Amino acid sequence: MSEISTKPYLIRAIHQWCSDQGLTPYISVVVDHRTLVPRQFVQDGQIVLNVSVDATQSLVIGNEMIAFQARFGGVAQNISLPVDNVSAIYARENGHGMAFEVGAGTFGDEDAEAPELEPGLSDGPASADADEPSPPKGGGRSHLKLVK
Repeated sequence: MSEISTKPYLIRAIHQWCSDQGLTPYISVVVDHRTLVPRQFVQDGQIVLNVSVDATQSLVIGNEMIAFQARFGGVAQNISLPVDNVSAIYARENGHGMAFEVGAGTFGDEDAEAPELEPGLSDGPASADADEPSPPKGGGRSHLKLVK
């Protein structure tokens, strides 16, 4: 019996912790031919994605793959990436989280054709845009206002 990696369990745990604390979970992903993400947001072979419940729909963090639907520039798109490609998960607000070693097969077939991402339609209410997030910033007041 092969040993199951602890990585997906740790990703789920930190995602849950961020959500419970009211923080925004971000994942940093190494992009390769197995990663289905909008290529225009990839920088230096990586992409950072907001995986909060407000920014995603149908989020599934499985043992092998992470899949969800998110809006990029107002267009809903299906995102799929191998758990092996996740290099970190952290809270945007304070940077707390965990970094991971990227799987061995990640950099293997660089000449393989990258899958094209087809824009999809959202079947639920509009979610928050999951545009490429900026790195964590410290201090400052929130730009959000409480509306009664």
